[in-house]
Amino acid sequence: MKKNILISTGVLSVVLIFFVNAKKTSILENSEKYEVGDYARDFNLKSTDGTMVSMAGMKEAKGFIIIFTCNTCPFSKMYEERIKELHTEYSTKGFPVIAINPNDQDLSPEDSFESMKARAKAQKFNFPYLQDETQEIVTSYGASRTPQVFVLLKEKDKYKVAYEGAIDNNHRDASMASKKYVKEAVDNLLLGKEVQTKFTKAIGCSIKWKES
Repeated sequence: MKKNILISTGVLSVVLIFFVNAKKTSILENSEKYEVGDYARDFNLKSTDGTMVSMAGMKEAKGFIIIFTCNTCPFSKMYEERIKELHTEYSTKGFPVIAINPNDQDLSPEDSFESMKARAKAQKFNFPYLQDETQEIVTSYGASRTPQVFVLLKEKDKYKVAYEGAIDNNHRDASMASKKYVKEAVDNLLLGKEVQTKFTKAIGCSIKWKES
């Protein structure tokens, strides 16, 4: 009889843990987030080169390619070269890449600031790589995956969301991507045109949220 009680208790514990985790995921996925046409907030976050980076500090920019990414996600790693290429092509045209690592380093130690500095150096990142230590910025933007992109158009001192989602439609092989969403969005904006594909689903790893 005691054995049956123990088994039942164990099953109940698993069910409760699953329910709590599922509820937390549901809350995060359904939380308020920026939609295309909304104005995104600025930030002032520490970069791996030791400087503090904000959009307001880049006076000459016409807009920004904000990418929530990290050290540890396999999807993020597969996109690193493409992210560097985006910055090389568009930073000189007024749309620099700013990468932000939103993961909680207690849950993901390899996403610590020191590990970020090491990866930026090893992979020769040519773009600012910032740490969102408090997760305040990723929460306000509503990102849930890495990598996840927000293309912002600068309007005076405001930053309008023009595109949100994936970088392209083939995470495994850049040469096989038939749709380059971020590139197409920025090209449209540079020509003064409306972005044709405004939203796609970001494919990647779930963000490692701080335990409440």
